Amino acid sequence: MITRQTFTRDGTELSYLDFGGEGEILVALHGRSGCARNWVPLARELQPHWRILALDQRGHGWSSHDHDGSRETFIADAAAFIRHVQARTGCGAVALLGHSFGGVNAYQTAARHPDLVRALIVEDIGCRIGPPPQEDSWPTRWDSLDEFLAFMRTTPLGMNRYLLDSLHEFEDGWGFRFSDENFLPARAELTGDWSADWAAIACPVLLVHGRQSWAVTTDEIERMAGLNPRTRLALFDAGHVPHDEQPAAFAAVVRDFLGSLTAPPRG
Repeated sequence: MITRQTFTRDGTELSYLDFGGEGEILVALHGRSGCARNWVPLARELQPHWRILALDQRGHGWSSHDHDGSRETFIADAAAFIRHVQARTGCGAVALLGHSFGGVNAYQTAARHPDLVRALIVEDIGCRIGPPPQEDSWPTRWDSLDEFLAFMRTTPLGMNRYLLDSLHEFEDGWGFRFSDENFLPARAELTGDWSADWAAIACPVLLVHGRQSWAVTTDEIERMAGLNPRTRLALFDAGHVPHDEQPAAFAAVVRDFLGSLTAPPRG
């Protein structure tokens, strides 16, 4: 049974989903414009051996939509979430999964808080990230679902499922539970070379990449694998979201990686 919970860090309320079960803990961080519900299919595939707890990162989902987009803030949020999960469940160090933007947050958390993370899964993001491209702003509201669907069909993303998970009916129409004013500062802060963090990761790493991805090149992924010898590569004939495009194959790779880990002591 999925339950929604909240916790507070420095006065900021953060929301998350607990997918339930008695399995070992896997903490998950969604990508840009996503939310915790993006992990529903994977959570079902991994039960009963793994129990996913997934954060709505700030500016997304049901978490606070303040405008603090700094790297330090997202890393601190992830570390605080893991500590909250440890206190709730009695677990020790956790397996941590992140997609895209959430993948950077995940690997920087693992690098800077090695006591919290015993294994890391990063899906389709690099270490050397350029400045954000110019993007068209989307409407914040649509009066009807028909209007929303017609608009989405004109975009390159189309009916992308991880976006649709964030669709919500507000009092003034349909819209997403994210916005440019929240994400653009965070995307600007993402610009940089984070190779030192990647090289510093001390736990086993599964690095997943879609060969047709627009977000990161295969050359960068292979460079990262060479930079940290703890890295295991999984390459998919897919785009930027292998967990949506090939869910069964993605779950199988994750299950195999997690199955290779030794069980941690309870916290």
